Amino acid sequence: MSYQAKFDKAVSIVQNLPKDGPVQPTQDDQLFFYARYKQATIGDVNIERPGLFDFKGKVKWDAWDEIKGKSKEDAMKEYVEKLLELLRAAKDDDSKANVAAIEAA
Repeated sequence: MSYQAKFDKAVSIVQNLPKDGPVQPTQDDQLFFYARYKQATIGDVNIERPGLFDFKGKVKWDAWDEIKGKSKEDAMKEYVEKLLELLRAAKDDDSKANVAAIEAA
């Protein structure tokens, strides 16, 4: 089964999470999503590590580089499963609707 439709829906949900909503991904969660998104859409890291003073860029690059070799499909699956975990933990109506939307995709 292809995870592309579920992944696309999950990406849309993550990009539109309200800043004050019930689902608040931690910084580690955000790096997890970033790395899996890049791996799923681009593949292995293909750019040089950011410079000395780009702290945020280096952390993001390192998170992506850590999963080098992971297949695009596995990266999509992990992204979707992580989001479903966060949404199910929230237990509010919007989160339940988002779970249903991902599962239906």
